Amino acid sequence: MFKRIIRLVVVGWIVSMVAGAIAAMQAKRRIGPNTMEDADDIAASAIFGPLDYHSTARGLRGGTLELWYGGGVLDLRDATLAPEGATLNVKVVFGGGQVLVPADWKVIANVQGLGGVQDVRGAKGYAEGAPTLTITGTVIAGGFAVQSELDEGGAKFHEGMMAAKQALEDAKADAADAIANGEATEAVEAAKADALEAAEDAKADSAEAIANGETDVLETEPDTEMTPAT
Repeated sequence: MFKRIIRLVVVGWIVSMVAGAIAAMQAKRRIGPNTMEDADDIAASAIFGPLDYHSTARGLRGGTLELWYGGGVLDLRDATLAPEGATLNVKVVFGGGQVLVPADWKVIANVQGLGGVQDVRGAKGYAEGAPTLTITGTVIAGGFAVQSELDEGGAKFHEGMMAAKQALEDAKADAADAIANGEATEAVEAAKADALEAAEDAKADSAEAIANGETDVLETEPDTEMTPAT
């Protein structure tokens, strides 16, 4: 009985993970790319990957943040809140990280689910009546820490992201050079030639196998129409 319960738990966990992965991929198609850093209504996401969004908004009104099996840093330290404040709606599934805000911001977190958002800043230096950042939404199996400085792990993550971005830019530049020099076209043509040669070889092998009676013949129902292969 105990083994059966364990088996059911494991199967349920696998099914939930698969369902979550499917939902995450659907969310990725729905959300689209992140907004520009100076947008006053931001949209940031990390789906099966890292988050490294830096806002420079001059009148931040709010926006959305979605994390599905991903996480990292949402940096709002160089943003300015709108006079009426801002509301950030989050949807987090197996993810999380840090929300970095200026020390004088007032932050109110009101999220639901099996997770949370915690303001771990020391002394809260915001003035009475200061604009407020309100964080709402749903957090499942994850969470955020509201801070004013990157912790050690976050700093290493940020450095890694900067290095990865630089590597990507270098790769794009190398690809542009290859295209400009005609090297990329030659590589593509060579790959196409190899693929065509492989296809011709496969057709020849198939024809030889049919001629020698080496292929299996599938029996079909009498009313099934067979169309000769071209």
